[in-house]
Amino acid sequence: MNENYDIAVVGLAVMGQNLILNMSDHGIKVVAYNRTASKVTEFKDGAAKDHNNIYGAKSLDDMIAKLSFPRKIMLMVRAGEAVDEFIQQVLPYLQEGDIIIDGGNSNYPDTVRREEFLRGIGIRYVGSGVSGGEEGARFGPSIMPGGNRDAWEFVKPIFQNIAAKTDDRTPCCDWVGSAGSGHFVKMVHNGIEYGDMQLISEIYDIMNRGLALSNDSMADIFTKWNKGILDSYLVEITGEILARKESDGTSTIDTILDRAGQKGTGKWTVVNGAEAGVPLTLISESVFARSLSARLDERLAMNKLIPDSISKDVSEKITVEDLEKALFAAKLISYTQGFMLIDEINKEKVWNIDLGAVALMWRGGCIIRSGFLTKIFEAYRENPELTSLLAAPYFTNIMKEYEGSFRKVVAAAISAGIAVPTLAAGVTFFDGYRTKRLPANMIQAQRDYFGAHTYEKVGGVRGEFFHTDWIGSGGVSSSSYNV
Repeated sequence: MNENYDIAVVGLAVMGQNLILNMSDHGIKVVAYNRTASKVTEFKDGAAKDHNNIYGAKSLDDMIAKLSFPRKIMLMVRAGEAVDEFIQQVLPYLQEGDIIIDGGNSNYPDTVRREEFLRGIGIRYVGSGVSGGEEGARFGPSIMPGGNRDAWEFVKPIFQNIAAKTDDRTPCCDWVGSAGSGHFVKMVHNGIEYGDMQLISEIYDIMNRGLALSNDSMADIFTKWNKGILDSYLVEITGEILARKESDGTSTIDTILDRAGQKGTGKWTVVNGAEAGVPLTLISESVFARSLSARLDERLAMNKLIPDSISKDVSEKITVEDLEKALFAAKLISYTQGFMLIDEINKEKVWNIDLGAVALMWRGGCIIRSGFLTKIFEAYRENPELTSLLAAPYFTNIMKEYEGSFRKVVAAAISAGIAVPTLAAGVTFFDGYRTKRLPANMIQAQRDYFGAHTYEKVGGVRGEFFHTDWIGSGGVSSSSYNV
């Protein structure tokens, strides 16, 4: 019996099939398995028919029997109960030292729970973010593994072989950290992705309704931008989307309903940011913008009551160059917030995540891949203790240079009646983050007035709290607390 296959991949949806084909192309011997046996047959007789490195397993017994020790089983199934169900099904077939890898978009607390449980019975568990969509899975994704460190030496050759490579052939895959760190980093990646996509859509809206540019003209602009400082996958495909025509000559973009969907990872990022006290204002607005777009019937009804009215003088206030600078500046704010969240949770969980390495993992293969991730990598290499990307000299200088355009674009859009929730959130975050004295003193005074929550004094000792008897009634102060 041939028992020397390197890894099994469970789940033959598009991502699973493409990962298997990618592995086979790199000489990795893969067992393909799906709960529905007919899918295995279809895959073997179809996309995988010319791949001798792929074996189609007919049962769990069959799958396990083909694997070399330690058995490595990668799950590409729907996040949630399906992962737990499969783990319970496969456990009777495993032995101490075997490895289970979850390559789906699992919520990281679930990964922490699974890793702790399986560690207790001798099974090594890896939660791995995989980004890049169908194309990335097939030809080189960004892979973000974390969990049981003992598993890394066994999965590293496979993952780094199939991962995307930077220009110097560095794999866009490295060990992230312990427990659920891999899925956590992928979650933040997706939150930044939400921000990037919404920012681009707002710039498109300003070009379209504010500057009255044609789709072909916009396509040319985004294509040009992709050759400069905005070099990125999402800018690249935006140009291609705007250039696409239907058979009757209609622009494809004009046939698509303005109702955006979401699968939950962006929301998880926002919830984690709120719980950690990290101001993910731009990323949060990108999630809420999708929620607002989904209320299409309500928007149409409101439009009848209060029609939208676009000012026609936008072109007199801003240029295409202003839009380019504003998009980059806002994109930088989005990444700044995302890395703030990684840094905060990394310290709390003691995961020892290398933030520069994260930037490098995102440099190729993933949806948010872009040229400026190299600059983020360099910023953390120069200063591993960097608390904010905005404090890195390169990005500080960029913001000083681009601030004027950023502010002009937001002001022009709002004045014209064009909704720019993420661009506006980016400007206000930037203004608040560099403000020496915020009006939070008024909030503390109000909290102390109605709830006796106390406050710290200007020039006093940090951590020393005071209470004012605002209405002269005496009483007992509540203890001070922070959220």
